[in-house]
Amino acid sequence: MAGNNNTDYSLSHKHRWLAALRAYFLVSIVAHFLWEIGHLPFYTLWTEGTFGEKAFAIIHCTAGDLIIAAISLVTAIVLLANRNWPTRRFRLVGILTMFFGLGYTVFSEWNNLVVRKSWAYSDLMPTMPPFGTGLTPLLQWLIVPALALAAAKYAARST
Repeated sequence: MAGNNNTDYSLSHKHRWLAALRAYFLVSIVAHFLWEIGHLPFYTLWTEGTFGEKAFAIIHCTAGDLIIAAISLVTAIVLLANRNWPTRRFRLVGILTMFFGLGYTVFSEWNNLVVRKSWAYSDLMPTMPPFGTGLTPLLQWLIVPALALAAAKYAARST
């Protein structure tokens, strides 16, 4: 009987992992897609780009956001989680996940605005010192991961 209880725990725990990851990625992709649409007016592409360029940018940036979200979460799990995640150490993993996402965003915005000149902010974009990072990308990487992590925690508890 002890083997059955261990097997039941193990299966239940695997279901929590899977439920948490599914919820995290589902919320991430939907929320980042909507965010990319919503903050497009804060970039010059909004007034200078064609419909096709805008659509490509939304899809391209959403895909990039999902990659950043995945790498941020997986790296945080590898560094901080234990075998009982997501029921244990969830908060630590979540904080590090958001830190990685924010850190990459500051670097990427600076790199693409200043170094590569791949895009530019419109006059609508409020910027934050010291690198002049746009406020909407910073908010994106605070709000969207927080929503995705909350969904992951809820899904893990519901399993």
